[in-house]
Amino acid sequence: MRIVVLGGGTAGWMAANLFATAWPQARVSVIESPEIGIIGVGEGSTPQLKAFFDRIGLAERDWMPRANATYKTGIAFHGWSERSGCESYFHPFPSDLDLHTNDAFFSHCAARRGGVDFVAHPDRFYLPARLAAEARGPHPAEDFPFEISYGYHFDAYLVGAVLRDHAVARGVAHLPLKVTEVRVSAEGQVAALVTEDRQAIKADLFVDSSGFRSVIAQEALGVKFRPFADNLFNDSAVVMPTPRAGQAIAPQTRATALSAGWCWAIPLTNRTGNGYVYSSRYIDAAAAEAELRAHLGLGPDDPPARHLKMKVGRVENSWTANCLTVGLSQGFIEPLEATALHIVQATVEGFIAAYEAGGFTPKHRDDFNARTNARYEGIRDYIVCHYRVNRRTDTQYWRDNAANQAASDTLRRLLHFWYTGADLAAEIDRLGLNRYYSAVSWHCLLAGYGVFPDRIEPRGQGFDMARIDAMLAKSARHFAPHHEQLAALER
Repeated sequence: MRIVVLGGGTAGWMAANLFATAWPQARVSVIESPEIGIIGVGEGSTPQLKAFFDRIGLAERDWMPRANATYKTGIAFHGWSERSGCESYFHPFPSDLDLHTNDAFFSHCAARRGGVDFVAHPDRFYLPARLAAEARGPHPAEDFPFEISYGYHFDAYLVGAVLRDHAVARGVAHLPLKVTEVRVSAEGQVAALVTEDRQAIKADLFVDSSGFRSVIAQEALGVKFRPFADNLFNDSAVVMPTPRAGQAIAPQTRATALSAGWCWAIPLTNRTGNGYVYSSRYIDAAAAEAELRAHLGLGPDDPPARHLKMKVGRVENSWTANCLTVGLSQGFIEPLEATALHIVQATVEGFIAAYEAGGFTPKHRDDFNARTNARYEGIRDYIVCHYRVNRRTDTQYWRDNAANQAASDTLRRLLHFWYTGADLAAEIDRLGLNRYYSAVSWHCLLAGYGVFPDRIEPRGQGFDMARIDAMLAKSARHFAPHHEQLAALER
């Protein structure tokens, strides 16, 4: 089978590696124009990326140093709530150890939702938050009986290069060409990609990883795009790196709310990646850049800023005719939870499974598209919830987000369960939403913001927080400092 991927970057080379791994007899090619760079809006991942590297056979020491990568145990949110005691919270990547504190957290949340003054801030219950606070890496000592779930931070340009080299070494063809035409047959199939030098490149399967333009799917095949602008206001970003000032590298992304959006701080071994994701309806590009510079304590010119526009939403179908869309061609949800590469991975792996199950025919295409769309909607709902329940009142942007009624029925139902004290975890399980975000994630978000009744009663008898604190403190001692675990990758 001939597979042609249009567009390299992290998404295109991820797809090529997955196809080459699953179908080693396939002839996989990547057409990558030397004139087009990687957008690189986000430089973080979810824990699923580790499974990707394991699947394609790349050990951490083989790629992390090359990409200036660091570990990530979760995301620290700052300034999303004005409620006392909830000015910040940590969204952990839960692991097996956290099952021992999970019941306590859920129980305390339930009591607090009922108006009882129990400790219900997520940072007190989960080990990843403590590891981040103490700048410890996610790999435990050999005598520690639990594995820890974690993601990565990395330079997107360098990861793309690592994946390209790995794919080429496995027989994937790298074609540095510029495509000028997509030929579509009378039956609606992609017949060939025509390059600038008039080569007609044919394939059985085409993968569109051409960025926001979506050259094959949207431009040539006419696949419709469904925007999410009615409940995700952000459409722009300004990004700039800063040197790392020698402080300890915390294994966390930092997401700080600003006047018309939020900014990320992502620690790499050589620098910190910074960016402000905002809505152009509430602030213009120059003001957003000035606000980011002030937040970072930078002058007006150094370092230079890069401005980006974001096309937030998804295509109507990710698999159309003989074309699969991935990456920005397929859709984009702002990088608040670093889901971009996870969606690429899930899309390609889901396609491979569906195509094989259907005897390498489109038999399961509709089911695949429905599942992929449901994943986008599930992630979208979780991101929207960050804005819908925000506890800020200082700017019109935040007030409008909190008052926005453009929410899915699913999100409305989950919030109803939370506000009424019903069993949110059971409902998430019943709806199958834990395929996207677990009950732990939803509880951490809502409890971290302090979405509880204003009037509370004196504290009742809950779990012994001193014992939980002691267990997490003792557990954390089994993890070496983050910088030591990164240095070990170089040896």
